[in-house]
Amino acid sequence: MKKNDISNKIVFISLTFLTFIFYWYGKEIATYLDSKWILKYPKHHTIPFAIYTTSFVKWLINEASFGLFTFNDLTRFFAWIIEQPYNIVLAVLSKGILSGQGQDAIQLMGPLSWISVVGIFFTFALYTKDKFLILLVLLSIVYLAVFDQWQSSMITLSSIIIAVPIGVLLGILLGILSYKSKILEKIITPILDLMQTVPVFAYLVPILVMFGFGPVSALIATIIYAMPPMVRTTLLALNNIDPQIKESGIMSGCTDRQLMWKVLIPVSKPTLLIGVNQVIMLSLNMVIIASMIGAGGLGYDVLASLRRLDIGGGIESGIAIVVIAIALDRLSQSFANLPTLSKKTEQTFFAKYKKIIYLIFYIIAIYILGSFIPFFKLFPEELMINTSLFWEELVKYININYFDNLESFKITLLTFFMLPIKKFFLGIPWPWFIFIITIIGWYFGKYKLASLCLILSIFIVTTGLWQKAMITLYLCGSSVIIASIIGIPLGVWAGLNNKANKILTAFIDTLQTLPSFVYLIPVVMLFRVGDFTAMIGDPSDRNKTRPQLTLEEAKANAESYIKQSKVILDVKNLKVLF
Repeated sequence: MKKNDISNKIVFISLTFLTFIFYWYGKEIATYLDSKWILKYPKHHTIPFAIYTTSFVKWLINEASFGLFTFNDLTRFFAWIIEQPYNIVLAVLSKGILSGQGQDAIQLMGPLSWISVVGIFFTFALYTKDKFLILLVLLSIVYLAVFDQWQSSMITLSSIIIAVPIGVLLGILLGILSYKSKILEKIITPILDLMQTVPVFAYLVPILVMFGFGPVSALIATIIYAMPPMVRTTLLALNNIDPQIKESGIMSGCTDRQLMWKVLIPVSKPTLLIGVNQVIMLSLNMVIIASMIGAGGLGYDVLASLRRLDIGGGIESGIAIVVIAIALDRLSQSFANLPTLSKKTEQTFFAKYKKIIYLIFYIIAIYILGSFIPFFKLFPEELMINTSLFWEELVKYININYFDNLESFKITLLTFFMLPIKKFFLGIPWPWFIFIITIIGWYFGKYKLASLCLILSIFIVTTGLWQKAMITLYLCGSSVIIASIIGIPLGVWAGLNNKANKILTAFIDTLQTLPSFVYLIPVVMLFRVGDFTAMIGDPSDRNKTRPQLTLEEAKANAESYIKQSKVILDVKNLKVLF
């Protein structure tokens, strides 16, 4: 064993040494061997994978047919099925029941008032018998009304109410089928791995092409993105059930269906509810990105604020998403920990559903009162609080008073940490890098992982994406290093100190539920879009100062930057100064 450890260390040190040799002298070696392709894969040998994919998608949408119906008809049918319950929930929470189309529509019945929705969440919180949670949920929902985020919040909540049950149901069904069939489990496991590693944006284009632009497409993208954890949780829960419980069910004469739904699933309930919690959190993380293909609500508000560089509006909407996420997260976790009633403690129908019955009467009473007293229908505008100006002034204050510190930190981190890592990754010849990745795959997973690493690496090279892949790897690697330097000591501190654990847990939960796009607004305003961004995105390996641009060159570059910025900015309000 010791000999193997020593030999592994020798191999590791040798490969590391050779990697640095190739990094330092890669150009000289390529020139000496007259093989420039070692440094940069020839463009004329790249595979036009994007063209093939585009052609296939066009065929799928325009020509693919199953006889009686086309593929396009099939996708639109699924979209229609999801749209019906979504429209009902949206009417109940946001729009009300309408008669007619567009501007000519007449509201026959209004949506639930803000007090009714507060009452619904309050009732669910009562089941947990946790006073702190009841107060937290109550304040969270009231916050949405007080800070003028109610309408958008209800649209977002409508999407969550539809996406989560569908994602949970499909996840449980796929998990059960995988539990019953080992072959299916082997097939579905790599698919789930792929779904959880594919960037969120990658879902948008095929969903948009197949299902069109609109909230239904956004719902489908959310369901696909949030479903994998539910499949894994279901499979894990069923596999970890005590065999004696299963044997007791079989000995009691249960059929396969009874065994699954009356024995195994109820026993797995706590673990399954953890999966439900994950589906809720992932669905909320998707709301901003889904707004790019038609989802409204808070996600659209954040995206619109990003386009306008409206710091205050973006942070306000982002906090509203966090508030909803915290309320739903704590509720779902508490329900997962609720004890299951035994037969001896079973109650009558009224005693069991007393809270729900009272809630129905409460909603009816509030609706009737809302017809006479506006407060019971809409939260008064004069009582609403707007914090956007506060956030804008805060960022402005930091920029004015701490600009030099921020600039110094930015340049130091860039010069002495990020750019050296980037230069290292881009300087290693791609054949050697593929060899290293394959060797690492062999060390951790033998021939299967090594083959996968080799095939995927060759795919990246032959599609002409190697340089971009290295830039992505450098950014991810830098982030992991910094996150580890900060996170590991904090984790150790939290593990040794209960007070620190409580504070950090609350802080981390908030950060994990905050949509990633919300971070962009203060970061862009504090660190600006300028030299820092340009240097990070520069793929060259120059080690000297760039020559100063002429005014004509700067204007030519500005036109290109303006075209690129249209993706996230409203260029109508954009002013370029020279």
